[in-house]
Amino acid sequence: MKEKIDEIKQKIVASTIQNGEELESFRIKYLGSKGIIKDLFSGLKEVANEQKREVGQLLNGLRTLAQEKFDSRKEELVSEDGEASKLDVSRPGDPIEIGARHPLSLVRSEIIEIFSRIGFSVSEGPEIEDDWHNFSALNFPPEHPARDMQDTFFIEKGEKEMALRTHTSSVQVRVMENEKPPIRTISPGRVYRNEAISARAHCFFHQVEGLYIDKDVSFADLKQTLLYFAKEMFGEKAQIRLRPSYFPFTEPSAEVDISCTICNSKGCNVCKYTGWLEILGCGMVDPNVLEGSNIDSKEYSGFAFGMGVERIAQLKYRVNDLRLYSENDVRFLKQFKGGI
Repeated sequence: MKEKIDEIKQKIVASTIQNGEELESFRIKYLGSKGIIKDLFSGLKEVANEQKREVGQLLNGLRTLAQEKFDSRKEELVSEDGEASKLDVSRPGDPIEIGARHPLSLVRSEIIEIFSRIGFSVSEGPEIEDDWHNFSALNFPPEHPARDMQDTFFIEKGEKEMALRTHTSSVQVRVMENEKPPIRTISPGRVYRNEAISARAHCFFHQVEGLYIDKDVSFADLKQTLLYFAKEMFGEKAQIRLRPSYFPFTEPSAEVDISCTICNSKGCNVCKYTGWLEILGCGMVDPNVLEGSNIDSKEYSGFAFGMGVERIAQLKYRVNDLRLYSENDVRFLKQFKGGI
């Protein structure tokens, strides 16, 4: 027994404890309820009576040695952890690069802010639409080219035709169906067209469409609203012109050009040396569209307009390739900071 106690004593003295896990293993091995020292005390009854006192003292000393070893190393480890966790508040902090909002998000937010100042609310709707809201309610006849597969991503053909919306005008239809005039709202959102991807076109892009319906709304109201938008977005010197056009859901209809912000209307390759750039389409809401949503076209009139967010961003930031907006190149995106 004495030899065994001496052997365990040497092992305790020689043991190294590097971390908390090893410290706990040491405690269990030597000081635990099923540890080595506990077993030695259990064997004390087998020692001869004349040796019990001496062996008992040796065991008490062994237990004291193990406990002191445990307590001492525990205190050292706590001290070491405390030193490692101290923070020098006088040191300069690690540089954290501030992120940037996407340019399309910046322009979309600015457009919403501009129109909100004159009472336009924001309306949203589903990106997967049925035929009624995407086409029929907007005065698209069954044979209209926009219904062709080359322009639209159809999800389900047949009796209940479903497609990815080709414009956010579908949201305007939902607003007209569920609200009574006066209505003054804009509908920002992503739309989809089955087009080849290039620097000037993409299979998905973003629109903001506006709708105003009330009594005695005129084309002059439409023009002044769009002139206000142009000056707020591009500066006080911005001018607009309207050219006759055609859209199934408006009559009369017009394309809106803005004076070129890149060359100040002097003529450049972007505006094809005309001094003007097309930014949106607009017109007076067709009476058939109003009647289709149970709005009396004899009592109410209204105007609608729609613009591409990418187009506005192109003019604002002079970005000449639409693909840059969706490639997530950090070198491109980090140029755009701040904003609304």
